[in-house]
Amino acid sequence: MERQIYLENTAWQDGLKLMMDKLAVRCIPKNEFIDVRSALHRITGAIVRAKKSSPHFAASAMDGYALRARDTHGISEREPRWLKLGIQAIQVDTGDPLPEGMDAVVMLEDVLELGEQGILLQAPIVPWNHVRPVGEDMVEGEVLLPIHHRIRPQDQGALLAAGVLEVEVRRKPRVGILPTGDEIRPVEANLQVGDIVDSNSTVLASLVEEWGGSATIWPITPDKPELLEAAILEMAATQDILVIIAGSSQGRDDYTSHLVSKHGNLYLHGVAIKPGKPVVLGEVQEKPTIGIPGYPVSAYLTAHLFLEPWVKHYQGLSKDFQSSLDAVISKKVFSSLGSEEFVRVKVGKVGERWVAAPLSRGAGVTMSLVRADGILRVPRLQEGFHEGETVPIELLRPVSELEETLVCIGSHDLTLDVLSSHMKARGGFGGVASAHVGSLAGILSLRKEEAHFAGIHLLDPETGEYNHSYLKRFLPGRDMALMNLVYRTQVLIVPKGNPLNIKTLADFTKPGVRFVNRQGGSGTRVLFDYLLQQQGLSKEQILGYEREEFTHLAVAIAVASGAADVGLGIQSAAEALGLDYIFIGEERYDLAIPREYLEEPRMKAMISVIQSKEFQDEVLALGGYDVRETGVFYI
Repeated sequence: MERQIYLENTAWQDGLKLMMDKLAVRCIPKNEFIDVRSALHRITGAIVRAKKSSPHFAASAMDGYALRARDTHGISEREPRWLKLGIQAIQVDTGDPLPEGMDAVVMLEDVLELGEQGILLQAPIVPWNHVRPVGEDMVEGEVLLPIHHRIRPQDQGALLAAGVLEVEVRRKPRVGILPTGDEIRPVEANLQVGDIVDSNSTVLASLVEEWGGSATIWPITPDKPELLEAAILEMAATQDILVIIAGSSQGRDDYTSHLVSKHGNLYLHGVAIKPGKPVVLGEVQEKPTIGIPGYPVSAYLTAHLFLEPWVKHYQGLSKDFQSSLDAVISKKVFSSLGSEEFVRVKVGKVGERWVAAPLSRGAGVTMSLVRADGILRVPRLQEGFHEGETVPIELLRPVSELEETLVCIGSHDLTLDVLSSHMKARGGFGGVASAHVGSLAGILSLRKEEAHFAGIHLLDPETGEYNHSYLKRFLPGRDMALMNLVYRTQVLIVPKGNPLNIKTLADFTKPGVRFVNRQGGSGTRVLFDYLLQQQGLSKEQILGYEREEFTHLAVAIAVASGAADVGLGIQSAAEALGLDYIFIGEERYDLAIPREYLEEPRMKAMISVIQSKEFQDEVLALGGYDVRETGVFYI
């Protein structure tokens, strides 16, 4: 066979890029379904949604007594009151289901006296005090994990709690490893002069397993072209990635580059690294093929440079991981003295600084661990941290992923989860980290430079228009862009069959009708107050006006679970839980984006996703959305 010479002396980064550019689009990852309990470190191959709510029943959050809040109205230190055991007060432990008809729990410590006649209270109890409502942690239909997410122990717990027993994951990439050479011997052999033990195969196979792949070592093959050819073609028939050890240099018995050319395409032979120069990059039958030098150090280094990216490509894994960083805390964190507290946070890089936004701190909220990017430790003799203070964060995700993540703080909408998953599916971006605090709080986060954009739907009661006036009022002098994400339908969410025959807001004032509200500052709350004013109704007439939820799904689950009779929210949330609804009107849900972020690659990627047909089709499938101006900039 004609002797080969080095084709190139290219920088290794350029060589890898050349190979990726030519092959990556043809090497499509494959999916499989596996038991969640066996899914640790696997990569999700599709969006994973909750199959049931967690908790799926209203539960006591404390040891104490379940009661009806209305039975405690008027109680004070001057006028304590006895509640009868078994009738007005039922003893419960933490985690017990809330007895039928009860809507609050009083802690044992708050009971003034316990006697045969019942419990003595000296303070009124508000509805849903110390109660974990249905869906407090996860709501049926909610996105639990996006595509291309590396499953961690806390993710497994959340999936199982939400009724997900099998999960769709990327199949482990299959890597065939072919040791070659007349002088190579198995590790068990009695070595003679000139023999070399095959240690490279084990090292490479272990690296592949460490990176999340599945390695198969082929028998050692002598330097005979016909035997090498047969082994390479055999590997190509079953494996996703081919690795040929040795035979990549320019000696008399180095046939790798010739065989790659014969049965595929040779992209590169030789890169400008030392050690490891004589590497071969190509494809055989559209399978990425890497000829790795035989010297152990060269084999190890070139595997990290060229094999690891391909194993990761088939899964969506990041290569690097940093354990901690310093970030600015976005809001004040309170903590009681005496115990070290571990606060879960979302982390994103906005401008030149890292920002950490605290998540729910309930010990039973599994999804706070799933959503968290890091942990903030509050020392046991410290009462917390001030807003704007720089704090150390222990990371739960790779820095490379966080650097590519866009931070959204503002109003909740189901399409944000879809948007994040589409961004991750395109590769190279960390998606969207969203904190649901309401439209107004989202605008304020932009003013404090704590987010890249905010989801807003604030109705101006004076003009009847959305969003523009609020940006002018709260962000004067800031150069802002306003882009439509969706038009969405606001509805009255009621149980299936609408048993109370609720048709208008006036029906909320009927005796016994229980309403569930959105938090102050949210666009839905602004709309509701506007509608009340229009119809001459007052909040004092509505039972449950003070009960607040932070997402549309939480409102829907309150209705679905029987904890409320009606709520105001978006149609898609009602449809997700199979509830009925009464049309209220259409509203505009926009993204407010400071213009300085528009030229960032990750922002351009997000806008491209929003304007794509694939994203818009999935949004329409949710129900209750219109995409007629999706991706259109107003200012």
